[in-house]
Amino acid sequence: MTQTIQIQNQSFILHSSGSLFWKEKQIVFIADVHLGKVSHFRKHGSAVPQETIKKNFDQLNNVIEYFNPKKICFLGDLFHSYVNSEWQLFEDWVTKTNSQCILIAGNHDIISPTKYENIGVTVGIELVIDDFLLTHHPEERKGLFNLCGHIHPGILLSGLGRQRLRLPCFFKSDSQMILPAFGKFTGIHVLEPSEKSEVYAITQNEVILVS
Repeated sequence: MTQTIQIQNQSFILHSSGSLFWKEKQIVFIADVHLGKVSHFRKHGSAVPQETIKKNFDQLNNVIEYFNPKKICFLGDLFHSYVNSEWQLFEDWVTKTNSQCILIAGNHDIISPTKYENIGVTVGIELVIDDFLLTHHPEERKGLFNLCGHIHPGILLSGLGRQRLRLPCFFKSDSQMILPAFGKFTGIHVLEPSEKSEVYAITQNEVILVS
């Protein structure tokens, strides 16, 4: 279910949900949940299963129960677009969690920061903690290791008989870790690893180093 790695002499746990836990700071990082996207597409006629909404919140609850973090840091694109019926579900979820919630706003986060702050969620564009830069879009900044989202990274695995499998992944370089999309209705962008990349593929219940 997890892999533990060291970054900048700190311990990070990669979870099969796509979340990342900073052990020393007791912070869970989650990227690209895209709450509200299911309702948005259903409103415009797409046949997206209604239960996908529940799966997003179930997965959030499972991660919080597993790690019991002090803080939850959403690395952008928490909500897909404008407020819809899923906002009330999110608001109810926030009131029930004991963890402090932080949103690093992404390109889809167009809901007013005031609305988040009214329910106790802190909103910012970026955050620096020790030697780590937290952003939505991937950034390069000298002396800092970047934790980010936005890309929805995936890896293409090839097997015998032309078998191919696309899996979401954690994509790590010397100075950056791109988190997979956490949401159940998001999609994958396949990245090509270099010799220096570390790619941790996510299956249903495991995180596996593949490159």
